[in-house]
Amino acid sequence: MTRTSPAGTPQADTFHVYDTTLRDGAQREGISYSVADKLAVARILDSLGVGFIEGGWPGALPKDTEFFRRATAGELDLRHAVLTAFGSTRRPGVPVQQDDQVAALLESGAPAVTLVAKSDSRHIERALRTDVAENGAMIADTVRYLTEHDRRVFLDAEHFFDGYAHDPDTALRMLDAAVHAGADLVCLCDTNGGQLPTALAETVEEIGRRTGFRLGIHCQDDTGCAVANTLAAVQAGVTHVQCTANGYGERAGNADLFPVIGNLETKLGLPVLPEGNLSELSRVSHALAEIANIAPDTHQAYVGGSTFAHKAGLHASAIKVDPELYNHIDPERVGNGMRVLVTEMSGRASLELKAAELGLDLSAAPDAITGAVRRVKELEARGWSFEGADASLELLLRREMELADGTAAEADVDASEDVSFGAPFELESYRVSLDHRPDGQVVSEATVKLHVLRERVIATAEGNGPVNALDAALRKALVPRLPWLDEVELVDYKVRILTDASGTDAVTRVLVESRDEHREWSTVGVHGNIVEASWYALCDAFAHKAIHRREAAEVGTPNTR
Repeated sequence: MTRTSPAGTPQADTFHVYDTTLRDGAQREGISYSVADKLAVARILDSLGVGFIEGGWPGALPKDTEFFRRATAGELDLRHAVLTAFGSTRRPGVPVQQDDQVAALLESGAPAVTLVAKSDSRHIERALRTDVAENGAMIADTVRYLTEHDRRVFLDAEHFFDGYAHDPDTALRMLDAAVHAGADLVCLCDTNGGQLPTALAETVEEIGRRTGFRLGIHCQDDTGCAVANTLAAVQAGVTHVQCTANGYGERAGNADLFPVIGNLETKLGLPVLPEGNLSELSRVSHALAEIANIAPDTHQAYVGGSTFAHKAGLHASAIKVDPELYNHIDPERVGNGMRVLVTEMSGRASLELKAAELGLDLSAAPDAITGAVRRVKELEARGWSFEGADASLELLLRREMELADGTAAEADVDASEDVSFGAPFELESYRVSLDHRPDGQVVSEATVKLHVLRERVIATAEGNGPVNALDAALRKALVPRLPWLDEVELVDYKVRILTDASGTDAVTRVLVESRDEHREWSTVGVHGNIVEASWYALCDAFAHKAIHRREAAEVGTPNTR
């Protein structure tokens, strides 16, 4: 824990990727890390290979004090990163040896310390209620005291860009106080997040020329430019970038660690992670989102689930020829993957690529492609959406393949009027009722009449809602005869109310996510009645399981797709 330089990274100490997820990122609304969470986040960040991990503000927050106690007691064994404590300089008029906050930084046991200090004369005078000379002394005294106790010290020059524009002499004086007292570098902070890349880069270049100091950059995202500002600063000469995982932070957030790393490595040719770790970017992003209890941003640069998803037919046509024509990098470099979305915008190339992704070969079935394109456009015009329902799309493609080779009848193709293609049963009828009982309990009851394995079956079941009751009745009828259907678990159920072109009649779209021990799949149903829409989605879920189980049995392999 005494190491003060990053280990095992290509740039070593010449370029720092400094992560402040556990301090600045924790200020995001809705995030509240436990000490165990903080330890877990630190381990994941270290495994990725960042250079410094700012663990929090010991002495100011009891949780952060406890984190450092446990981390330095052996619960955090960092292989790459240097654990860093964050805190403020001594208070005005208080000797540094007597300042409790400074003492807490030493007691944290962190080998590196980042001090925050005002660099804007207006903040010095109005917020700190002191003068510029005393603020410079506070910086110098604290930096010197910590370095004398064998701590590596960085200075975060708070509100630097605004302060430099207002009073450049004071801003530079604060940097000078830190460096001449022993600070390794000064980090220029766009604390209000109001900078734009060109102006920021000009300021960074100017500061570098005037001081010769080693510079860092810390950007907030209030203009949506935090990542761009960070990269502009790197190109202007900074060698220390402060970021947070997934851009977490107060207000609009901070510079997002993952696009910053992705751009440094793939665009600027600056390898900052240990060899092979760039492909961990997407996994780490999602793992940290899980700990923060925040849904991953599907459109996040480099690591989002939709980042390399292509919807337009024109794009798909080009991708079919060469994936690099519409992907700015190979998605696998950052642990992501390319997807083709099928919507009413899709053309033949989109369907053919998507079919290949699903394990179906449509290259030799032009009639099936033509039918699938027509069918998707028809259904999406009526409210169906296959973007998030690959299993239902696969069933549609299989219908078209059988129709094209003459093994399916035209009537079998209309998903809105028939039981799902490939379902292991035939529906005779179903009925759902709602019972509001005298004790106030509301119970739904469903009855299904099916033909399964040439047997007519009637089953009734109750549930806490009409869809739950229908699902229970369906399973009650099928599982005794098709026991493998019991492996199917419904894990998510989403409903969206749509309207038709006239805006008068509600149409319901239901998306169901199912899984077994091998895989997960999603199905969709659309109807004016929510129960009927749910029925389509449920039937598709069982049909998808049935088809893949049968195909796996035919080739004698486990059903793992």
